[in-house]
Amino acid sequence: MASIRLEWQSCRVSVIPEIHDIKELAAMSSRLPEWLTSFQPRRGLSNGHLQTIVGNFLPRPPFRLVSVAETVEVDPADGSRVLCHCHWQAEPGRGERLTLILVHGLEGSSESQYIQGITARAWAAGCNVIRMNMRNCGGADALTPTLYHSGLSGDVGAVARHYAERFSLARIALVGYSMGGNLVLKLAGEWGSQSPLLSVAAVCPAIDLAVGADALHEPLNRGYEWRFLHRLMERYTRKAELFPKIYVPAEQLGPVRSIRQFDDKVVATYFDFRDADDYYYRAASARVVDRIAVPTLILCAQDDPFIRLTPETRAKLIANPSITFVETRHGGHCAYLSRNRGDEIHWAEAVAIRFLLAEAGHTNAG
Repeated sequence: MASIRLEWQSCRVSVIPEIHDIKELAAMSSRLPEWLTSFQPRRGLSNGHLQTIVGNFLPRPPFRLVSVAETVEVDPADGSRVLCHCHWQAEPGRGERLTLILVHGLEGSSESQYIQGITARAWAAGCNVIRMNMRNCGGADALTPTLYHSGLSGDVGAVARHYAERFSLARIALVGYSMGGNLVLKLAGEWGSQSPLLSVAAVCPAIDLAVGADALHEPLNRGYEWRFLHRLMERYTRKAELFPKIYVPAEQLGPVRSIRQFDDKVVATYFDFRDADDYYYRAASARVVDRIAVPTLILCAQDDPFIRLTPETRAKLIANPSITFVETRHGGHCAYLSRNRGDEIHWAEAVAIRFLLAEAGHTNAG
């Protein structure tokens, strides 16, 4: 029987909700919010690596929602723009509906399966949805002279302000995965209770960047690290070709054999950080999570291969009355493949949408 840890005060939860005894499940359920259900991993996927890999490649139904593509300026100083794909509910009442801004993970995009999956759920619930690409992502390398990194929370804020002003949006929620989770939590800490932000959900967020980067270099995680590095170096090569006056050719960087080395040689150099450690400290949402003042859900899995939380950060999360921290024994990295059938197979997406609707109010306006 799985162990359970509950800390229930001011809607704070730290729980491992994997229960196999029906009597205990019934007793447990009566103490949990209605939006939170027990998570049991899909049969054969109780290993975090298997969850992560299968979750990344498991086919999904075709994504058929029509979107409007638009570039949004996020930095007037250098003209940097990001590409957004927007799904707008019909008028009247569009501005009063809950609008979700979705932010993908490292080297993902608005086309990532998990982004498309949660988009479909949010749309069906009556929400407006903005699938935001980070700088350069989604085939948008030419839209900015810069690269991107984990601390550019201002880009998410610029997108939120742009659409709030353009469509008179009164209710915005943020959803981020992994690196995108760090971005939305960092912005929430920086904004506090600033309108129109109402709620936040983060799935497997990279809150503590330094320990996460080092975890990627562990022997069992080298496959993930090499995959990220390959894509990051391909992107850097494209940027050097597009902006040769800014970036030296990739071969002049010397060996880059870890994420930490990439951040030290590339991110720190081109974003004026002292070194990788300075970047990790300044870009991490861990510094500001204690200032989050809107209802926020953080989903983490204990068997996530490379997301790590320091004891200090964990204490901040549990101490903040605005944060609901849910930690499961299984789930992998941004996978959470459940043994339940139908829409509930992607547990984290279902829970996140239910949380946002519960905290920000129902969206069926008009």
